[in-house]
Amino acid sequence: MSGIYFTIMAALVLAGFFLAQKRASGVQREVAAGSLHSLPIYHGLYTAALTFAPMLLVYAIGAPLLERVATSSALAAFPADVVGNGLYRGATLRDIYNVAAGQYSGTPSAELKTAADALTGTLSLGRSVILGLGVALGLAGLALGFTSVGREFRARNRFERFVKVVLLACATVAILTTIGIVFSVLYETIRFFFDPSLKGRPSVTDFLFGTEWNPQAALRADQGDIKTAFGFVPLLTGTLLITFIAILVAGPLGLFSAIYLSEYATPRVRAWAKPVLEILAGIPTVVLGFFAALTVAPLIRGWGQHVGLDIASESALAAGVVMGMMIIPFISSLSDDVINAVPQSLRDGAYALGATKSETIRKVVLPAALPGIVSAFMLAISRAIGETMIVVMAAGLAANLTFNPLEAVTTITVQIKTILVGDQEFDSAKTLAAFALGFVLFFVTLTLNVIALAIVRRYREQYD
Repeated sequence: MSGIYFTIMAALVLAGFFLAQKRASGVQREVAAGSLHSLPIYHGLYTAALTFAPMLLVYAIGAPLLERVATSSALAAFPADVVGNGLYRGATLRDIYNVAAGQYSGTPSAELKTAADALTGTLSLGRSVILGLGVALGLAGLALGFTSVGREFRARNRFERFVKVVLLACATVAILTTIGIVFSVLYETIRFFFDPSLKGRPSVTDFLFGTEWNPQAALRADQGDIKTAFGFVPLLTGTLLITFIAILVAGPLGLFSAIYLSEYATPRVRAWAKPVLEILAGIPTVVLGFFAALTVAPLIRGWGQHVGLDIASESALAAGVVMGMMIIPFISSLSDDVINAVPQSLRDGAYALGATKSETIRKVVLPAALPGIVSAFMLAISRAIGETMIVVMAAGLAANLTFNPLEAVTTITVQIKTILVGDQEFDSAKTLAAFALGFVLFFVTLTLNVIALAIVRRYREQYD
């Protein structure tokens, strides 16, 4: 139904646009030149918007509502204990849809046949209603826009207001999505700390200041006494250690390459050097993880053996170095754009006072571009903190509380991935620990951003 609906919608939108534009062009030819308030194209756009908006709204509201109604009508054939259980409900729905699609293996029960018939009937009727209502409203919008064409009709103003509403709606969706993510993670985090039905849940103090991390618990008596611990400190230490190594690699290389490309490189060199440098941002992180595990980590371990150092096969140093390679484009590209945005008059003034090129860059250009450079570094740090695949493949899964870059560590994101692998029921402390980790990680990155803003604000006051 979706394909037919959107095909009809596209046809009506195009028809409304061309019909209204053609009629407005005819009106423009009949009256004196310039007396038509809005250009014919705006009359076409306004009519297309009147056709498109109601049809899209009908589908956006009707399709999810129809899915819920059809599911409820299908599950009405089953007892309440099946409908109320999450696992049984999901399995039953899959069977119902398979029977309705003719893909069920075996002989379905009478209840499944009844549920499949109810599902099919409800979906068929609902799709017809959505299609009919959408087409009717689309035709009404087309007719309204077409009949509104005239000399004094302000089609441009109406269409611009429509565009503003669309932009406002997009911004609202983005904001509400962020709020929804935060509150969904917050809800599960509160459950993790305060739900009395969870066995082995830690207190907030134990989680934030604990030095041991082991979310596993004994499932059988023969597994022995496995100590469950939810100490966050080893994960935070590993995350910051790898991120610090990555910034030590990417910071100088990215900033110095940006200075070279913006201040020293010729246009010809810049034309090919910058795209080549930015290719690093397009390399999949799993490829970088393979590179770290198969090339960088053995190379670092071999160098360590030559000088008498015992370096782990999965060390924080290997993961940090490769992660630094990954975030170089974030620093170099953004810093290059910021440095190029510095007014040339500042450079000319420094040269007029007798400053050399290096002195101008160091004392004029970089201070003027500092807010943007700090933003580039913060974006790179946030990207490094949130990286998972490189750490999984190059640094390991062991939660080791150490500041030694030659040892194996793990990060917050890796543990979130490890906990949530496979089908999980959100009724255990182990599973809900992932949400607590995500919520604390959110505040860690937020704190880093606040610190960066404070640095930028302080410098701006000094510079101004």
